[in-house]
Amino acid sequence: MAERSFAKEVEKLRAGNGENFRGEGILAVTKALLQSGVSYVGGYQGAPISHLMDVLSDAQGILGELGVHFEASASEASAAAMLAASVNYPLRGAVTWKSTVGTNVASDALANVASSGVTGGALVIIGEDYGEGSSIMQERSHAFAMKSQIWLLDPRPNLQSIVDAVETGFELSEASNTPVMLELRIRACHVYGHFTAKDNKRPEFTVREAMENPVRDTERIVLPPANFAHEQEKIASRWPKAVDFILKHKLNEFLGGAMGDVGIIVQGGLYNTLIRALELLGLADSFGETDIPIYCLNVTYPLIPEEINGFCADKKAILLVEEGQPDYIEQAVNTYLRKADLQTKVIGKDVLPMAGEYTGQVMKEGLRAFIEQQAPELLDKFPTVNISAPPAELNDTVLPRPAGFCIGCPERPIFTAMKLVERELGNFHVSCDIGCHLFSILPPFNIGNTTMGYGLGAAGASAFASDASKRAVAVMGDGGFWHNGLTSGVGNAVFNNSDNVLLLVDNNYSAATGGQDILSSRADNPTKSTRHPIQKALRGLGVNWLKTVRTYDVTTVRDILREAIASKEKGPKVIVAEGECMLNRQRREKPIVRKMMKNGERVVRTRFGVDPDTCTGDHACIRLSGCPSLTIKPNPDPLKTDPIAHVNNDCVGCGHCGEVSHAAVLCPSFYEAEIIYNPGVWDQFKAGIRRSVIGFFQSLADRRRVARAL
Repeated sequence: MAERSFAKEVEKLRAGNGENFRGEGILAVTKALLQSGVSYVGGYQGAPISHLMDVLSDAQGILGELGVHFEASASEASAAAMLAASVNYPLRGAVTWKSTVGTNVASDALANVASSGVTGGALVIIGEDYGEGSSIMQERSHAFAMKSQIWLLDPRPNLQSIVDAVETGFELSEASNTPVMLELRIRACHVYGHFTAKDNKRPEFTVREAMENPVRDTERIVLPPANFAHEQEKIASRWPKAVDFILKHKLNEFLGGAMGDVGIIVQGGLYNTLIRALELLGLADSFGETDIPIYCLNVTYPLIPEEINGFCADKKAILLVEEGQPDYIEQAVNTYLRKADLQTKVIGKDVLPMAGEYTGQVMKEGLRAFIEQQAPELLDKFPTVNISAPPAELNDTVLPRPAGFCIGCPERPIFTAMKLVERELGNFHVSCDIGCHLFSILPPFNIGNTTMGYGLGAAGASAFASDASKRAVAVMGDGGFWHNGLTSGVGNAVFNNSDNVLLLVDNNYSAATGGQDILSSRADNPTKSTRHPIQKALRGLGVNWLKTVRTYDVTTVRDILREAIASKEKGPKVIVAEGECMLNRQRREKPIVRKMMKNGERVVRTRFGVDPDTCTGDHACIRLSGCPSLTIKPNPDPLKTDPIAHVNNDCVGCGHCGEVSHAAVLCPSFYEAEIIYNPGVWDQFKAGIRRSVIGFFQSLADRRRVARAL
C-alpha cells in the first residue's frame, strides 16, 4: 500500500470542458495526459515524482474507461523501453521516474528511442531532484537531453503552464519525431492551483490497433547503416522542425516590461523564485508585475537563437538564471550573441553560485548584485523588503538532524546485530544500497563504506574476492532486489562464485519510495501479481547458502551473520531478513484499531518501558538501538547523577529495545506492558489486584530510598 491514497482526488480527473480544476501539480499532470489522448503510461516511483505514480495507480479505473494502458514498471529501464511503442505507431505514450538516478538506469532505452525517433508523441516526465532536499548525487537532466537530443521542457510552476507543457510536449514530439522530457521540480509537483479543464480524450490510435496492424521499418532500428542516418536526421530534419514549432507556438514567454537596458533570462521552473526575489527587492509585486523584461525558458533545450538575440539586442546586460552546473545555457547564449555580433554582457555565474539550489535567499542576493552592477538606479526607486538571513549563532545552537530509521523500523535490529558482530570479529567492509538501510551509515550505527546505486549493493562488493580473513558484507532491500539486484547483484555473484555475504532486507514493500507493492509483497493487489517469495527467486538463481530470519530477533540475526562471515563454504551466502515496514504496518492497522475502539471492542496495545529503579544510566541500549522513542530523563535516585533511559509515548511496541538488551547482555531494566482499551470485567479485576500488589512493594521501595537519602 502506498503512503498516500488519491482515491478521492482522482475523481477530479473526470472534469469536463470548461470546468475549473483545482488540485496538486501531479493531479494536473495526470489530467493533462488524459486530455492529450495518451495511449499508454508507465513509470517507476521516486521523489519528487512518487505521488504521480500513486495517482496513476489509483486512477486505473478512469484510465481503463478511456482505453489507456498503465504499468507500474519494474525499473526506469522497463518504463523507458515502453516508448518503443511510439517508434512505429502514432501512439502517444508517457513514462515517468525520478531523475537523474532514474534517467541513468533508463539511459540505454532512452538513447535508442532518441536515435530511432518517434511517430507518436513520446513524453518523459522527469522528477528533477536537485538541491538541498535531494537524496541523490547533484546532477541535472539537462546534460542527458543534450547528449541524446531529447527536447527538454521546464515550465513555470503553475498548473496552467504545466498542463500546457504536457499537451504541447506531445505535439512537439510528433512535429519533430523526437522524444520530449518534461522536467518538474518538487515545488511544481506539489504546487496547488487551478486551470480550466478540457474533456478527456480516448486515444486516436490504440495499442490494440497497433497490435492488429504491425508495422516494420528497418530504418527505425538502431543498426548500421540506419544509426548513422539517424545522426544526420537529428540535425537536418528533427532540430529545425522543433525550432519552428517552438517559435510558432510561442512556448517560451516574454514577460515583464518591454523595454529596458537590462533583462533576465530564466529557466521556467525557477520563475516563481525569481519573482519572489524581485518582490523582496521592490522590483515586482506578488502577482509578478515588473518593469524588468524577462525571457522565460519553458523550453531549455533546444534554445532558440532568434528569440535570444531579439531579447538581448537592445540591452547592455542580461542576468542568466540557470541552476546547477555546468553552465550549459550560459555558454550557449554567449555563443549565439557573439555569432550575431551582439555585445550584450551575459552575467550569470558571476553573481549566482555555480553549484547548489537557487533558493529565495540565493536568488535575491544574486539579483541584487546584478542590479547594483548594471542598473543601480532601479534599487533607488523602490524600497527593499528586508528579510535577513538566519543569524550565524544558530549554527551553534541548532543541532543537525541526520536522517534515521523510523520508530519500530524492522531494519534497525539488523544493524544492531551487525554492531554486535563487529564487537567480536572487528570491522568489516559493508557495501550499502539505495533504500532506508542506507541510514545505517549515520549515527548511532556508523556502518557502511560505499553505495553504488539501486540494487547494486552486492555488485558493489564484487571486487572484494580475495582469501582474506574477513568477508565483505552487502546490504540490499527487497525493492532494490527486484529493481536491479536480481541479476546485477545475486546473479552476478552466483556466476562468479563470489564468497561474499548478502543481507537482503525483505520488508514487504518498496518502502523508501512510499510503500508501493512489489513482487514479494504479502498484500493482495487487485491489479498486480504479488506473493512471489524472494527465497524462491534466489534458489532459482543458484544460491545454495540461504538463511531466513525475523529481523526483530537480534540474537538470531547476529548468530547467522557471524556464521555467514565465518563459513568455509564457497559461493555467495544470502541472509533474508524479514520484517514488515513499520510505517506501512501502522497505516494498515491504525484505522482498524480506531474503528474497533470506537465500536467498544477490546483492543490490546503492546509497548515497552524502562524500570527507573533498575536502569543504571549507562545508555548502551540507546547506542545500540537508536530508536527515536528511546530518550533520557532525570534519575529518581538522588544519589545517582546519570540520567536514566526512558521510552516515550511514540513507542509502537516492536520490542527491539528489549531484544537489544537480551542480545547484548545489557540489563534487565526493560519491561513489556499491555495497554487495554475497552477492558472487560476480568481485565479490571486483574488490574486492581496488580495495582494493590505493585503499590505495596513500591511503598517499601520508596521508604528505603528515603532512608538512604537521610
